[in-house]
Order: sequence, then C-alpha cells, then structure tokens
Amino acid sequence: MKILIIGGRGTIGRRLVEHFEEKHEVLVAGRNNGDFLIDLTDSESIREVLESIPSLDSIICVAGEAKWDDFKDLSEEDFYIGIKSKLMGQVNLVRIAQHYLRSKGSITLTTGILADDPVIKTTSAAMVNGALHSFVKAVVLEIENELRINVVASGVVQDAYEKYKDFFPGHNPVPMYKVVNAYVRSLEGKGNGEIIRVYE
Repeated sequence: MKILIIGGRGTIGRRLVEHFEEKHEVLVAGRNNGDFLIDLTDSESIREVLESIPSLDSIICVAGEAKWDDFKDLSEEDFYIGIKSKLMGQVNLVRIAQHYLRSKGSITLTTGILADDPVIKTTSAAMVNGALHSFVKAVVLEIENELRINVVASGVVQDAYEKYKDFFPGHNPVPMYKVVNAYVRSLEGKGNGEIIRVYE
C-alpha cells in the first residue's frame, strides 16, 4: 500500500512513519520538510502534491494548527487560524483527494480530546475538532469510489505530555502504541465514518 503521511515529521507523525514503513510504502509531506512540501491552508498546494503521487492508496493527516488562548483575548482572526488550517485544511484534503486516491482507498484525519473534553484556552481548537467530527460522519454518506474516511481523536500523547501537562491537569498521557494502533485500525480495518477515540 502506498501511504502519504502529512505531518510525518511531527510528534505523532514520526511514530506513524516508523510503524507503517515496515509493511507499506510511506511518503511524508510537511509544511517545512518531508518528501513533499504542503500547505494545508492552500488548496493548490494540496492539489499539486497529490497530482505528483501516482497510484496513492491512503492518506493520513496529522497536521493543522489552531490558536490557544483565553477566550477573552481571541480575535476573529485568531479563530480563522484553526478554521483555515486544521478544519478547512483537512476538509479540503478530503475534497481534493477523492479525485486522486485509488478506489477503496482511505483518508484518516486527526482531531483530539478537546472536542469532547475541552480545557481552558482551547475554545478555538475544541470548536474545530467538533466540526471535523461532524464533517466525517456526514461526508461518508456521499463520498464515492468506496473511499473510507475516519478520524483519530487522541488525548494528550505520552511523547508530548511534559510540554502540555499543565494545560491538562489530571489527564493521563496516552501511550504512543495506543495512538499508533488507532491509525492502524483506520488504515487497515474496514471502519468508515468512525471517530476513533483514544482517551485515557
């Protein structure tokens, strides 16, 4: 299987590349490095990358950003960071990739625990995550060519726990093998329209 991992040099992405390249052909795309450079806020950038990869079976996206700040300090433009990057970036990825993936391929998007269990300073990120969950459940009703679309939503992952633990008081870090297995379930299983939650 030929897999494109967008964000494959990030915290989760590195683990996914390491795992999937044992059995599959893995290509990495990222904003600043990788086999391909991609900007999720730019539909043309997404299209150019996908046009350059023939016979692509699956895409995993672990990229996209959103502004974290107190709600009272968030501007309209701050909300648009998450809307343009993590939300519409992944929506546009699905919208464009449907024309390039092989029949019966799959796309796995990424959100997080904030959709169900937000913490302070995450109003924008939580909003985006919740919207993506609704998008995935709706888009599978119409997507053609037997494509499967799922989303992995993880709690704060073990490899990033020290950096983010003060934002998630009382949360248990999610072991990386559980996070990786959620993407394995999406990629190699038969589920469709699933929100694969990995919360501790």
